[in-house]
Amino acid sequence: MTLTIIENSPKRRDKLVIMAEIIDIAKKGTSKTHIMFKANLSFSQLKQYLSLLSHTSLLETSAYNGRVIYKPTQKGLEFMERQQQIMDLLNEDVRVYRNGVKTPLFDY
Repeated sequence: MTLTIIENSPKRRDKLVIMAEIIDIAKKGTSKTHIMFKANLSFSQLKQYLSLLSHTSLLETSAYNGRVIYKPTQKGLEFMERQQQIMDLLNEDVRVYRNGVKTPLFDY
């Protein structure tokens, strides 16, 4: 499953969305640098998120060829799935019918 963001969403990402993106990026196991570039985070931001995700048991680390690899836990995968369900619900609710046509509820 790949995380899908709501169309026309504000430019700033919510912390929960960023957390789910990091978990999605790390699904097959990846390095800190790879996560940083794919999630478009600074190193400082990345360290905070990785610390939080590890502390809450959403990500785990392992060593592979002398490198630290990040991989989601079962709890992390469930978090990502639930986050996607919430985004899907919001995506449905963002549109209302006007004259029989589904249109955006808000003008972002």
